[in-house]
Amino acid sequence: MSEREWIEKDFYKELGVSSDASADEIKKAYRKLARDLHPDANPGDTAAEERFKAVSEANAVLSDAAKRKEYDEARRLFASGGFGRGGFRPGAEYSTAGGGFGGGEFNIGDLFGGGTSYTSTGDGGIGDIFGGLFGGGRGGGTRAGTSTRPQRGSDVEAETSLPFREAATGVTVPLRLTSPASCITCHGSGAKPGTSPRVCPRCNGSGIVSRNQGAFGFSEPCDDCRGTGSIIDDPCTDCHGTGVQNRTRNLTVRIPKGVSDGQRIRLAGQGEAGLRGAPSGDLYVTVHVKADKVFGRNGDDLTVTVPVSYGELVLGTTVSVPTLDGRVGVKIPAGTVDGRILRVRGRGVPKRSGGAGDLLVTVKVAVPQDLDETATEALQTYLSAEKASGFDPRAGWAGA
Repeated sequence: MSEREWIEKDFYKELGVSSDASADEIKKAYRKLARDLHPDANPGDTAAEERFKAVSEANAVLSDAAKRKEYDEARRLFASGGFGRGGFRPGAEYSTAGGGFGGGEFNIGDLFGGGTSYTSTGDGGIGDIFGGLFGGGRGGGTRAGTSTRPQRGSDVEAETSLPFREAATGVTVPLRLTSPASCITCHGSGAKPGTSPRVCPRCNGSGIVSRNQGAFGFSEPCDDCRGTGSIIDDPCTDCHGTGVQNRTRNLTVRIPKGVSDGQRIRLAGQGEAGLRGAPSGDLYVTVHVKADKVFGRNGDDLTVTVPVSYGELVLGTTVSVPTLDGRVGVKIPAGTVDGRILRVRGRGVPKRSGGAGDLLVTVKVAVPQDLDETATEALQTYLSAEKASGFDPRAGWAGA
């Protein structure tokens, strides 16, 4: 199909049906025209033969629901002539002198962002419309004549366990990792040292070959280079031409301060090596934080429970409380109730953005289990005095 026809030709008109014709109507129209125009019924009639080819081509598109939908979408986008009179044809490049594209070479890939590749990103996108018509397929395609994107290496997962305090303050930990990495012999090229890969002559380094079938153009990976765009005549003996080999690596990973349990740390480019020098994947390190005997955590706040006596709560006192970087004195006001939380600003878990959370101190009365005679007598005297003063601990209690 010519470039102009690709925009202007009307498959519905070829079959003599409306654009909203049903599948049965299209089938009936085609059968009638095919019977009337068949070369066996019109020997030597070149016009009838060309007309038969045209209706067959129209039927091939309109009788297939998916192709018909794509064709309708293409017509809606391009039939207005917004791209000038030069027209286009899938799977080919055009010189547009005198057309509507402003001169130079035009490729269908240029309609999808002007880059070397185009990708469909959701239903109804440009890539969806032309995926079937132009051979790209749903999910993206690659322009003929440009280099294909190298195959990036896979991401790698690793784990490490840290004590609570190291996770809160930050630490550097060693990791021993066995995974595919760039071949140290050929430096990832895949070629024997002293040699280099050569550009594939069949696809000219694009990794993609295109072919036309009637009105449609199709692109597929090049068989000669397996879609890589290059051919290695003398492969590296250590990696067998892949540019990748399994290696055990020792890495040093810096864990940032304030990391929480289950958080993943990303190390760009430290994953599996890409084939033939392509970019490496990333390394994701999942951090497991061990529980601490003293501290707990609530977001960026550091929590700690301090045992106190009843007398300390009643009379008030100052207690020494541990933090991540030393100790701090916390004042307990007189008459503090059991379980009260006292806040110390800025002495909690360090934040990556700067500063730190707070230290939350919970006071918990420790009840003595074994009092000597002197302490027992003193406590009994206190209880008598407490009762005489009119204090009733169960006053106002709903269960009284």
